Amino acid sequence: MTVESTAARKPRRSSKRASAAGKPQSSEPQLVQLLTPEGVRVEHPEYDIDLSADELRGLYRDMVLTRRFDGEATALQRQGELGLWASLLGQEAAQIGSGRALRDDDYVFPTYREHGVAWCRGVDPTNLLGMFRGVNHGGWDPNTNNFHLYTIVIGSQTLHATGYAMGVAKDGADSAVIAYFGDGASSQGDVAESFTFSAVYNAPVVFFCQNNQWAISEPTEKQTRVPLYQRAQGFGFPGVRVDGNDVLACLAVTRSALERARRGEGPTLVEAFTYRMGAHTTSDDPTKYRHDDERQAWEAKDPIQRLRTYLENEGHADAAYFTALDEESDALAKRVREAVRAMPDPEDMAMFDHIYADGHALVDEERAEFAAYQASFAEEGK
Repeated sequence: MTVESTAARKPRRSSKRASAAGKPQSSEPQLVQLLTPEGVRVEHPEYDIDLSADELRGLYRDMVLTRRFDGEATALQRQGELGLWASLLGQEAAQIGSGRALRDDDYVFPTYREHGVAWCRGVDPTNLLGMFRGVNHGGWDPNTNNFHLYTIVIGSQTLHATGYAMGVAKDGADSAVIAYFGDGASSQGDVAESFTFSAVYNAPVVFFCQNNQWAISEPTEKQTRVPLYQRAQGFGFPGVRVDGNDVLACLAVTRSALERARRGEGPTLVEAFTYRMGAHTTSDDPTKYRHDDERQAWEAKDPIQRLRTYLENEGHADAAYFTALDEESDALAKRVREAVRAMPDPEDMAMFDHIYADGHALVDEERAEFAAYQASFAEEGK
């Protein structure tokens, strides 16, 4: 369900102000933040949000359960139950904040790491695991939750989102589209093309970039000379950098960008400035290319801890609430483990079915080769 707010957004102010000499001030990265790493609530001149205690607890619950699910999936991969897993550890606020800003009729185009957004859209976590276990190609109907299947090809989903948003505009629908991608994907040509098309056709799309500082082993400074959100200026639409570890700011900024899209004012680029606490995927070893002190610095900005501190300081949650949530987390982890281990293996030849409507000579050849390969194990066992 979408988090509702009774507060109106304050009028937007220009980020470019002329100096006494008539020249614009230097363009330093501006970070939208509503909750500091110490759990202190602050205001922002352009964005504000007023949430009830229930809504705040709901955001905290979303982040805690998403992190627990993510950790369980990582453990399952280490135990040989999954072929691969892409962890979102550290990016919970960016995903839950933006995910809860969406309306039911909005459409989401994710990458392969948007487990928190999937949670917000009501996709069963076990469906995500089925894909990484290799028993399905994404076990959910995208139209049921307006949540597209995970996209493994880097950056291509931004083009899909742009095309879908152009269709939404032509239909005259009162909805918006959001495309998720990472800082590494921002270097892909597909992303640049989607920026061009969305700007020219004034498409109702929000580009949500989770800048977690590392594109596998490449740091952001090896990809861009300017902050990522500033790239939007060259394509003719606004960009904003938000504290990606601040769930309140991510909610406020994304909601504003979606509302702008619905008003027919075109695309927005949101850069959620966050950090990938773990490996790129379970096949990666981040100790090969980054230092522990970097991670420790970001651990102090943990998105879950800062909201917990705020809830405790404001008296919005007590020990009983946190205990109950821990129990709910344990139950979720147990359900996930049992569901994964109970997943039946697909038929060996199923991967060759339904690729072409009328069959294909190359697929037939590959099927025969794979069948012979499988048969060789039976022969060795005789």
